[in-house]
Amino acid sequence: MKAVCWYGANDLRVVDVDEPKILNPRDAIIRVGLSSVCGSDLHLIDGYIPTMQRGDIIGHEFMGEVVEVGSQVYNVRVGDRVVVPSIVACGGCFYCHQEQYSLCDNTNPNAAMLEAAFGYSTAGIYGYSHLFGGYAGSHAEYIRIPFADVGAFVIPDGVTDEQALFCSDAFPTGFFAADNCDIQPGDIVAVWGAGAVGLFAMVSAYMLGAERVIAIDRFPERLNMAREFANADTINYEEQDDVVEILKQMTGGRGPDACIDAVGMEAHAGGLPGMYDKVKQTMRLETDRPHVLRQAIQACRKGGTFSIVGVYAGLLDKLPMGAAFNKGLKFKMGQMHGQKYTGELLNRVARGEVDPSRLITHRMSLDDAPKGYDLYKHKYEDCLRVVFAP
Repeated sequence: MKAVCWYGANDLRVVDVDEPKILNPRDAIIRVGLSSVCGSDLHLIDGYIPTMQRGDIIGHEFMGEVVEVGSQVYNVRVGDRVVVPSIVACGGCFYCHQEQYSLCDNTNPNAAMLEAAFGYSTAGIYGYSHLFGGYAGSHAEYIRIPFADVGAFVIPDGVTDEQALFCSDAFPTGFFAADNCDIQPGDIVAVWGAGAVGLFAMVSAYMLGAERVIAIDRFPERLNMAREFANADTINYEEQDDVVEILKQMTGGRGPDACIDAVGMEAHAGGLPGMYDKVKQTMRLETDRPHVLRQAIQACRKGGTFSIVGVYAGLLDKLPMGAAFNKGLKFKMGQMHGQKYTGELLNRVARGEVDPSRLITHRMSLDDAPKGYDLYKHKYEDCLRVVFAP
């Protein structure tokens, strides 16, 4: 079968690989219908996530049709259309019982790697390096789904493949980001990053009761989407001298009740701060660029909540922890718990509350994946999301 494979930093190739097989009675095999790019993939492509190996299949946001099931799979059947969260969870460990599926104890066969880096291992993730299990990704014609009864959600009738696709990763990540904020009626939520995850975080904040959402980005087309798709007020940070001061002005001097980082480790910044982080990251004196973290800590109101879903991988520098401590900020962060949210979000889509397919700007075949990632990475042609149809 064809698959999109990583062969080194900025080197993606479409090659022929072996089709997956049932390895465990709780496995299922699905024929991939649609698979999407994700901002997290860029960290792999740019070489910032260690333990990638030549030939690894990437991709973790997908839906498709079940074509084979193991003898202990009972919730899905051959022929079902399903969407699968990017997180691999067993459903039976302490963390899964707490609905903290991305912290699953049992789905990372390379747990020792993460234990060495983080102290404890977390769950496996499709197509996201050997640190997170070495699972084959979704940019392929077929993919194996471990613990299929926990991870495969049947798509309701009336929901199209394109509408269901983002209930795999971007929508639940955005909903998780907003859910972390403990939003109260009347709250104002600021979201850094108007990519797909940021846009879904904005929509989700309103679903959970926010009165106002403010989007911060630098691309006019994305800020326009934030206004049209998510009903957000917007700030173009390249046109403002001081985003923190603008947010104060927009919130009556108090600051946002909650801030969401939907950008992560490759945050862009101009001037001396941006140069400082670029140099340190290039020299491997820090692995991540924490500009958004610094800005959001300064901007968030006293006693507010800071929700972080943009991916960070390692070490960073010059965080204003004094501000976070003395302002009494609450931090919540992590990989999303997809199995907690995907079913609910599919139902919201079925009820017509939101149409996720509006975020698709480019549709391509799997053969064009390297071109699609180039468009996505460099924001050419107003690219927001590329979807591949194997």
